[in-house]
Amino acid sequence: MAGGGSASNSSSTTGVRIVVAGDHGTGKSSLILATAADSLPTNVPSVLPPTRLPVDMFPDRVPVTIIDTSSSLENKDKLDDELKSADAVVLTYACDKTSALARLTTFWLPELIRLKVKVPVIVAGCKSDLADFKQVIGLERVMPIMKQFREIDIDTCIECSASKRLRISEVFNYAQKAALYPIAPLFDLDARTLKPRCMRALKRIFIICDHDKDGALSDAELNGLQVKCFNAPLQPSEIVGIKRVVQEKLPACVNENGLTLAGFLSLHAIFFENGSPETTWTILRKHGYNNDIRLSENHLLPPVIRTNHQSVQLTSEAVEFLRGVFTLFDSDGDGALNADELDDLFSTAPESPWREAPYVNAAEKNEIGGLSLDGFLSEWALMSVLDPVLCVENLIYIGYAGDPSSALRVMRKRCVDHTEQNTEQNVFQCFVFGPKEAGKSSFLHSFVGRPFSEVYMPTTKEQYTVNIVDQPVVSMFIYNIMLHSLISLMNMCLISYRDISRTCQSGHLLMNRLLRVVFYF
Repeated sequence: MAGGGSASNSSSTTGVRIVVAGDHGTGKSSLILATAADSLPTNVPSVLPPTRLPVDMFPDRVPVTIIDTSSSLENKDKLDDELKSADAVVLTYACDKTSALARLTTFWLPELIRLKVKVPVIVAGCKSDLADFKQVIGLERVMPIMKQFREIDIDTCIECSASKRLRISEVFNYAQKAALYPIAPLFDLDARTLKPRCMRALKRIFIICDHDKDGALSDAELNGLQVKCFNAPLQPSEIVGIKRVVQEKLPACVNENGLTLAGFLSLHAIFFENGSPETTWTILRKHGYNNDIRLSENHLLPPVIRTNHQSVQLTSEAVEFLRGVFTLFDSDGDGALNADELDDLFSTAPESPWREAPYVNAAEKNEIGGLSLDGFLSEWALMSVLDPVLCVENLIYIGYAGDPSSALRVMRKRCVDHTEQNTEQNVFQCFVFGPKEAGKSSFLHSFVGRPFSEVYMPTTKEQYTVNIVDQPVVSMFIYNIMLHSLISLMNMCLISYRDISRTCQSGHLLMNRLLRVVFYF
């Protein structure tokens, strides 16, 4: 890929806010003034007001505001607030003071950790014209610090001189670039590999761009990605060059069909090694990803508007899509998805949504832990009830191409169903509660085919189980029944009677004359 980045992240809408911090006398204000003005005044104020740099100073043409700070104790709270609200931090030290680097390790970097500052940090050695040239300069001086403080995203170390106007604009160029295109979320500098969430997002983009589904990006498909992301086509020689660079590193990653997934991921790792994170970020953002490497809100389902007496469930369109996905990823054709097949299915999502409560172990599995089609659809039904937005988000990650709103349906109010003695709903939530050791958990476990255990294990958190049952009264419907076990009524510190009453009113305790739900006490 080629082309400059399009700074379309959250920072670019209002500009980049760069906070300059460091000990008194390290040259913070002089650095800012020398960057913003043609000449450095004789008398430099101790702390400058916010300084706006012109957009034409930077390749991305994104406004930059520089915040000068004081290191005095009386201004400590203000300094903390500024650091917490920064898009990037420039941490200064004086090159002419032998103790300067020690202050970084004993105070400033621990302070950033204490404040939980997660933005990129540029370490700037000021007054380089006054330094002893026998000293080791540049990154070699700071490398041990970068290794010691891995919690801090130290992006770059640079030495500069305000009085000699040496590399002063580069300091803020690096800071702006690090804010717009941070390396840490995407690339592990120690392992020299893409981070898992980045690889998952790029795999999804690869699949989207692989129109003929042959497992490789052809020259035309590569060019289509380039035009979408950078508004300019690749020249034939550039495509040849891209594939040659990848092939030199991993020969098997380019075949007769084009660039394979492994080659596509390797190409992005090369971008980072060559100092071009903006290329990967631009591709991610053009496909809707935010700085957390998740799809941004405008690519997802808007908030679901419903009353307490309405539920949400998957549409038939979404269910048919999921049936197709199940068949596609059931690679051994045994009618169940094992752990590896499920991991593969969710390999284009930021992470598998079913690894943690309430979804883990919520559905029935076979004797070797495989999830049947009924269990698979039941898990999705559970997610649609508990978190409709997350449900649709994960549908999109695994390939749902329809309008997000077409995946879910808000059902009519239950009072209408009760009046008409009829319902179109096929997912019912049933709450199970009772005193300690009444057997609530055993009841839920039996609902998904788990054997009874003679050993009592107290429940400390809510549990969900979900399964599909055939209702003989209305045989044309297959119903998802979701059992929700509330913590014991005796444990009043965890859940009150009023909480239970309110929860039950919003759930489906009983569907008269249509579906009989038996409570277990």
